[in-house]
Amino acid sequence: MRIGVELDAIRSEVMNDLGEADARYIHRVIAVQRGLEASGRALLMVSLFPPAWAAGTAALSVAKILENMEIGHNVLHGQWDWMGDPEIHSTTWEWDSASCAQGWKYSHNYVHHTFTNVLGKDRDLGYASMRVDPAQPWKPIYLLQPLYNVALALGFEYGIAIYDIELENVVAGRKPWAQAKAELSGLWRKVRGQLIKDYVAFPLLSGLAAPTTLAGNLVANVTRNVWSHAVIFCGHFPDGTHSFTEDQLENETRGHFYVRQLLGSANLDGPPLMHLMAGNLSHQIEHHLFPDMPSNRYAEVAPKVRELCERYGLPYTSGPLPRQYVQVLATIARLALPGAGTPDDRTPARIEPTSRAPHARRAS
Repeated sequence: MRIGVELDAIRSEVMNDLGEADARYIHRVIAVQRGLEASGRALLMVSLFPPAWAAGTAALSVAKILENMEIGHNVLHGQWDWMGDPEIHSTTWEWDSASCAQGWKYSHNYVHHTFTNVLGKDRDLGYASMRVDPAQPWKPIYLLQPLYNVALALGFEYGIAIYDIELENVVAGRKPWAQAKAELSGLWRKVRGQLIKDYVAFPLLSGLAAPTTLAGNLVANVTRNVWSHAVIFCGHFPDGTHSFTEDQLENETRGHFYVRQLLGSANLDGPPLMHLMAGNLSHQIEHHLFPDMPSNRYAEVAPKVRELCERYGLPYTSGPLPRQYVQVLATIARLALPGAGTPDDRTPARIEPTSRAPHARRAS
């Protein structure tokens, strides 16, 4: 497929141009993130004063979002491995998230990015707990998904960490309990360290301000979780994205792979600051096409990808975050009901770049 050749060329042009300016970018972002975290924690030490609590909580919230989205997620994708810096490398980085880096890299970098939106293969299609596509068989538990989706947003890092262990495969007999038990032990060690840091150690260091410091840390973590949930769900489940069946993976060429990534993802429109806070996952289409490309380059290649889509008659789904998020929440609510959608409502999207793929998720 010719589109595959053109997308390979876009990728090669950028990857061959990486250099000092890109290295300065990620070092600067890390420095800003660490400065915000240090100042936020310092302000929370005196958080009995309401202005200090508000400023400290805000600074810590932004720091946690930056660490999770623009730094951790992208470092673990190997976007900065080309620098050869052992401190900013996918094999050594451990992020401030409940998920252990190694397990997350398998479930996200390999499973999700290889089988994007393929029913029965991509576990991120509903995160093994929600019906987000009418082709997913309905179960009574889905009646509650609008409610437990709220809980998932509030504790998103923990939901993803548990999801990575694939407990549903243990129940189905596809994964040994001994393996899951070992992974749960590793997860608990990671989570325990985080809980002690945010809810014991730093509050105790604050003395009389311990309760307000604890509250500030809790608000910062919840803010990071809700923001991450919104950005990630808007990149995968709004109206206009497509799903596929396993048979479409047979004899899949590089070009067909690219088109599947295009059709299964959606972008968010907004200013540069929003893109930074989203970890540039607001360029979800470009991220799925080039997951190992440094995120600061997605804005540069996005117009080229959009032009290719227009030329080949492919949709390029993009919109503001509020609109995309409302669409996602409406889909979650609609598909919670039996009969709200069946596999017959939508056959798999075609991936020939000769006409618009006709089987996008319907507007709710």
